[in-house]
Amino acid sequence: MTSRLLKKEYHTQLCVVGGGLAGLATAVSAARHGTRVVLIHDRPVLGGNASSEIRMWVGGAKGKDNREGGLVEEWMLENYFFNPNAKFTLWDTVLYDSAIREKNLTLLLNTSVMDADCDGDRIVSVTAWQSNAETFHKVYADYFADCSGDSILAPLSGAEFRYGREAKSEFNESIPPEVADRKTMGMSCLFQIRETDHKVSFTPPDWAYDYPTEEDLCHRTHDLKDNFWWIEVGGLKDCIHDTDDCREELIKIAFGVWDHIKNHGDHGADNWELEWIGYLPGKRESRRYVGEYIVTQNDVEAEGRFEDLVAYAGWSMDDHFPEGFYYKDGCSTIWHPAPRPWGLPLRSMISKNIQNLVFAGRNISVTHAALSSSRVMATCGILGQALGTAVSQALAEGVDVRKVDISRLQQTLMADDCYLPWHERAVSALSQKARCNAEIIRNGQDRGEENLWIGKEGDYLEYTFAEPTAVSSLRIVFDSDLNRKGYNMPCRFLLKTPYLKLPATLVRSFVLEFVDENGEKTVASYQNHQRFVRIPVEKKIRSVRLIPTATWGAEEYRVFSFEVL
Repeated sequence: MTSRLLKKEYHTQLCVVGGGLAGLATAVSAARHGTRVVLIHDRPVLGGNASSEIRMWVGGAKGKDNREGGLVEEWMLENYFFNPNAKFTLWDTVLYDSAIREKNLTLLLNTSVMDADCDGDRIVSVTAWQSNAETFHKVYADYFADCSGDSILAPLSGAEFRYGREAKSEFNESIPPEVADRKTMGMSCLFQIRETDHKVSFTPPDWAYDYPTEEDLCHRTHDLKDNFWWIEVGGLKDCIHDTDDCREELIKIAFGVWDHIKNHGDHGADNWELEWIGYLPGKRESRRYVGEYIVTQNDVEAEGRFEDLVAYAGWSMDDHFPEGFYYKDGCSTIWHPAPRPWGLPLRSMISKNIQNLVFAGRNISVTHAALSSSRVMATCGILGQALGTAVSQALAEGVDVRKVDISRLQQTLMADDCYLPWHERAVSALSQKARCNAEIIRNGQDRGEENLWIGKEGDYLEYTFAEPTAVSSLRIVFDSDLNRKGYNMPCRFLLKTPYLKLPATLVRSFVLEFVDENGEKTVASYQNHQRFVRIPVEKKIRSVRLIPTATWGAEEYRVFSFEVL
């Protein structure tokens, strides 16, 4: 039978499994750094829990100036620009566009990994089935990055992993139970509602659960501003193999909750309608790989100041009780405090026993307690960007990923606008060599009000060289208001839904003036909606001037960095 089905083979450098934000960031960052990548994802759209199939908004580090940069911020701003009316299918398109633009990246959607061939402690290839094309895909690679969340390559390769909660005594943590168990945080099926200008009735399916009184939901806030994350089950089951049973339970609960809000008591919901309900559960926890290092609650509380720090988190350790929706003694989550930010090491993304297996996302090498802070999607995204960059550097250097030059990796990440707490970005030698009319834009600090150049109409930033100098590109970081409120997408839609708007502080247009080696001036105009911008130059110049000409609403021009490379 299988001999009659189509088979394709790929020989690449990096195979990424899983197209959530972690996997997409891993693939895109590696491709941008020159690595040939195959990205395998088992759904028709990218984004994982953030996609239109699940619709969880993208959360990340809390605290002043801690919003994630790099690819995560690029996607957020692209969505504000491309998708002002907040359509989830267009958010999917933003992520899809990010992948297909990369010439080094081959994207396989609707494709599920089903087998792995190994040679000792190395993965040689993976085989995946693309159901809608009736095709088997076999991918050979130097490295395999499992960003699937459920860690599908663990059972297929023999990689060490953990499942459930450690005992307090194992790592001397305070959050876990006294005795280790296989309980986890559960999964959720969200729903979304829309306000109308008329009364809307609702009749639930006859198989939906019934919650006729406030006492039935007294343990849950269920007003119209909620995103209903607490519709959660599965923590007492197997969050991998029991997923579809949990999905069935979650749908019954979700319809029952909306029936309660609409038809039992006064919840101000007369003019609201149920617009969408998710049939694919969004997961919080399942398998976690055992890496070269296991990050613990103690590491979190000590701020994670690792020598090989390549990413950071800043979400509280919000430990969801395994009972989820059925926990009746109050809120089903405890928000344990965590530093804002705290660091994550590269070692937590490298398998302990499979030499060419790496991972990013909620399945990294952490304890259950540490996971409760590191699992949120913006954190997963910057973990992915760090991992893709690390693998690319390892391939370029011809060394094992465990032996990459960490300082060089950290500088590359910061150059790509990935913030690394307690680290300073090195300013380019050309920028230091040239004369500059504003020292603050070459101080290596790309966030914080104290590091901004602020100008008005007619002001400019300029580099001047003593003699004609070859410049390959310009690096610019504008102010996208890292302390702004809101997420990538709303959880409900008001009758007069505010558009998604680009930050007013962001520069909308600018001009570059070059004086070349012959003293001739050239002028180029640019439209902009991104925080981090690279402009190719590739010529000898005597000077270059950046002149902001408009913003997305602010009266002043705000620039963190302007460098010549």
